[in-house]
Amino acid sequence: MTVSGGSAARRAEGAGRDAHNSKWMDYAVRAGLVAYAVVYLMIGWLAVQLALGDREGKPSSSGAMHQLAEQPFGDVLIWVVSIGMFLLVLWKLLDAAFGHQEERDDSKRTRKRLVSVGKAIIYAAIGLSGLRVATGSGSSGKNKSWTASVMEWPGGQLLVGLAGLAVIGYGCYQGYRAWTEGFADKLDAEGRSGSSGTAYLAFGKAGYTARGIAFLVAGGLIVYGAATHDASKSGGLDQALFKVLEQPFGPVLLCLLGIGLACYGLFTLARARHLSQ
Repeated sequence: MTVSGGSAARRAEGAGRDAHNSKWMDYAVRAGLVAYAVVYLMIGWLAVQLALGDREGKPSSSGAMHQLAEQPFGDVLIWVVSIGMFLLVLWKLLDAAFGHQEERDDSKRTRKRLVSVGKAIIYAAIGLSGLRVATGSGSSGKNKSWTASVMEWPGGQLLVGLAGLAVIGYGCYQGYRAWTEGFADKLDAEGRSGSSGTAYLAFGKAGYTARGIAFLVAGGLIVYGAATHDASKSGGLDQALFKVLEQPFGPVLLCLLGIGLACYGLFTLARARHLSQ
């Protein structure tokens, strides 16, 4: 039984590795990245619209899904984008299980695999928001925020605070990636060369900078909400962008942030075309 069980486990692992390195997975990842790019292009558009005085939209992944639903063939678009996000979930789960074999340091390999799990969760959240919009269950504004829910747990205030600090840390990391152009390795050699490569890297720098700022603000709001035990003070990307709007020269700052977030979408499109192996 032990030998048989070990053999089955090895076959399952071999199948997982084959799937992770397969041609169809390469196509799936590229399709998923296009879907992810669409989400960020819509978020950027909604942020610019908000800066210009249109407060009907919600500059977040769910707001982007609602905006897509209002377009011609919106129902189809929502399903396509949601499926694309779940393809990215599959990619990152396989990456977590079988990827990063080039890392000889076990601790670095483990860290990268945990990052892959975190990204899978983010992609899944966006995909689920799309499904809620597609099925009509995402239009209600009565849903309790995750911060409000967690604060009701024992030690929930501390957990929310730690989550906020993690978001701030992620925002700092995004800024670091922008400053050092550490995102360039997401493109193959062709995607980094020539005038088009220069443009792609400029999109990436602007996009990662905008994401860094947005996550810093969002993380700060979460920490503030935890410190004051007031979940209404915290929020996601949309609330962070509304906070930017309230600052001196807020419309200008928000417009620049929206353009930056749209640039991240353009960089992601470039990544889909020039995916680094």
